[in-house]
Amino acid sequence: MSKLDKKVNVLFICSRNQWRSPTAEQLWRKHPKVAARSAGTSPNARHKVSIEDIRWANVILVMEEKHKSRLAAEFTRLLENKPIHVLDIPDEYKFMDPELIEMLEQSVSNLLGLE
Repeated sequence: MSKLDKKVNVLFICSRNQWRSPTAEQLWRKHPKVAARSAGTSPNARHKVSIEDIRWANVILVMEEKHKSRLAAEFTRLLENKPIHVLDIPDEYKFMDPELIEMLEQSVSNLLGLE
């Protein structure tokens, strides 16, 4: 983040956009340096990741390696200069699970250099 006054657009991605990525979006949307969105890779996701989502994002954070692979298969050209990080958070948490929140706070703040 070169400009301190500018927000970084962070797109959180899981499979069905039901528990993990919406929790991450909820958690980070209030941060003064982050604009957060969430989406899913599954055709039956609450919000399926779109071309607009990819274009909007400065950084893409996926929960599992398979999400990165699916994005790469579907949005190859759009992803050329976008950092994608795998958080390695398995699909075993409910929305706003305290353990999930703790994992997201630590991993995301480390990746984005936030406190």
